[in-house]
Amino acid sequence: MSLYRIMLVDDEEEVRKAIIRNMDWEKLGFTVVGDAENGEDALEKLEQWEPDVVITDIRMPYMDGLTLTARIREKYPSMKILIFSGYDDFEYAKQAIKLNVTEYILKPVNSEELSVILKRIRVSLDEEIEQRRNIDSLRSSYLGSLPILRELFLNNLVHGTVDMETAAVRFEEYGISILDARKWLAAVIHVGQVEQIETKELSMHQELIPISVRGLVEDCLQTYCRCTIFTSPEGITVIAAIDENNTQTGLINLFHDICKESRRVLEVGITIGVGHSCDRLQDIGEAYRSAVDALGYRAIVGEGKTIYINDVEPVSRGKLRLDAKDEEELTAAIKFGSAQTIDGILRRLSVCMEDVKVHARQYQLYMLSIANCLFRLMQQYDLDMNEMFDSKEQYEDMLAGICKREEFADRIIPVACRMNEAMNRERDNTTRRAMDQAKEYIREHYAKPELSVEMLCRYLHMSPAYFSTVFKKETGQSYVNYLTEVRLKKAAELLNETDDKTYMIAQKVGYQEQNYFSYVFKKKYGVSPTKYRGGGQESVK
Repeated sequence: MSLYRIMLVDDEEEVRKAIIRNMDWEKLGFTVVGDAENGEDALEKLEQWEPDVVITDIRMPYMDGLTLTARIREKYPSMKILIFSGYDDFEYAKQAIKLNVTEYILKPVNSEELSVILKRIRVSLDEEIEQRRNIDSLRSSYLGSLPILRELFLNNLVHGTVDMETAAVRFEEYGISILDARKWLAAVIHVGQVEQIETKELSMHQELIPISVRGLVEDCLQTYCRCTIFTSPEGITVIAAIDENNTQTGLINLFHDICKESRRVLEVGITIGVGHSCDRLQDIGEAYRSAVDALGYRAIVGEGKTIYINDVEPVSRGKLRLDAKDEEELTAAIKFGSAQTIDGILRRLSVCMEDVKVHARQYQLYMLSIANCLFRLMQQYDLDMNEMFDSKEQYEDMLAGICKREEFADRIIPVACRMNEAMNRERDNTTRRAMDQAKEYIREHYAKPELSVEMLCRYLHMSPAYFSTVFKKETGQSYVNYLTEVRLKKAAELLNETDDKTYMIAQKVGYQEQNYFSYVFKKKYGVSPTKYRGGGQESVK
C-alpha cells in the first residue's frame, strides 16, 4: 500500500524540523508532503498537498489549531487531525472532541510516543481503505442495489439511453427475460385516486396500493408471456415479449381482465394504456411513448379500462416526428458539440425521412420542426440572424430546402455550425466578462476582512467550485493569492504615499491583525512594512 501523506503545522520552525528529522516516516507508512507555520498558511496549502493526516500545534498566531481544525472539518471531514498542546486544559480537550480530532497529545511528546500514535492512525486508515475495497462488502452492497439498478436500467431503456450492443449482459444480470421475441409491446398503468378506494385495510396503508396493483399485474402476466414490470415516472410500466406462445390481441384482452380483477379484488380502479408494438427492442422507447399517449386519452375514453393506442389514433404507414430526445440531442450538439457531431446528427435526422412513407406535408412539418429548433436557440441566445446567414439569399435558400428533403441537410448544417461557433465565442466572452467583474469586485471590496469566494460568487451568481477553476485558468493564480496580491500592492502604495501607522494600513487593506499583515507582507516583499517604508523596498526590487 502506498505511503499516507502528512502535513505539519507549527509556528516554531525548529519544532517542525525536529519532528521531521527524528521520525522514520517511511517505516511508519507515511511521507511528509510539506509544512506550514500557522493555520492561515496551512489552509492555503491543504488543497495543493491533499494530506491524509494533519499534525498541528494548538497555540499559533493568526489562526490557532482548533480554528484550523474547524475549517478543515468543513471541507475535508474525513481527514485525520492530531493536535499537540502544551496545556492540560479540559476546555481545549472538550473542543477538540467536538471537532472529532483523531488524537489530542500533550507536549512534550517523544518520537516513541508519536510512533505509537502514528501506527494506530495508519491501522485506522488501512482499515477504512480495506473496508471500502472489501469485495464481499462491495458484492453485498451491489446485490442490495440490484433492484434499484434494474429499475434505472429499464427506465433508461424506454427513454432510449441504453447502448443496445452491450445491453444483453444487463438483461441477464438483472434477470430480465424478454430478448429474442417476434415483437414487443409496452403498457403503462395508472392507479386511480386513493380517495376513491373503499377497502378498509388498504385505505389505512395507501402507500401500499401501487405495490398491490403491481403484484396483481405480475401474477396475471407471468403465466401468459415473458415480461418485465417496473415503475417509471408515468406509472407502473410493462414491457411484454410477443412470441409463438402468445398474441398481441390475447395480451390486450388479458389487460382488460386485469382492470376488472383490480376492481374486484383490490377495489382499486386502474387504467392501462397500451402502445404500438415494435419489431426491434431498441425501438421500445417509441412503443412506450405511444403507451403514455394512449393513457392520456383516459379523460376522453374514461378511466378503469384498457386503452389501446390503435383504437384512439389513426394508424399510418409510419411516423415522422422530431421527438424530445432528438431535439435535446440536436440542441446539445449545437450548444456544446463539434462541427462533426452537428453534421452527424442532422444527417441522421434527415435519413429518417427516407424510412417512412407519409404525406409530403409531414415531411415539411418535420423539417420545419428541425429549423424551428435552430430559430428558438437563436432567439434564446440572442444570436444575430445576419451573422448566422451569409446573406438574405442563404436564409431564403435554407427555407427553400424545406421543400426539398434531399437538399435539407446540406442547407441547414452550415447554419447550425455557425450558431455553434457564435455560442462558443459568447461563452468565452461571458466567462472573461465574469472574471473581469470578479477582479473589479475584489479591487472595490479588498478592504473588507470578510471578503470570501462565497461572497464573490453570490455577486456573480456562480458556484464556488466553477469560479475557482475558471478564475485560476484566466488569471494563473488562485482567488486567495490574487486577493492577497491586491491587498499587499495597495498596502505598499499606502506605505509610500501616507504617514498612516502600520495597524491602520493593515485595516485599510482588509487585515484585522497587524501581526498577520506584517507576516504576509514580509513573506511577499522580504522586509517588514516598517523597513519597506524606510527604503527597504529597494532591496527587493
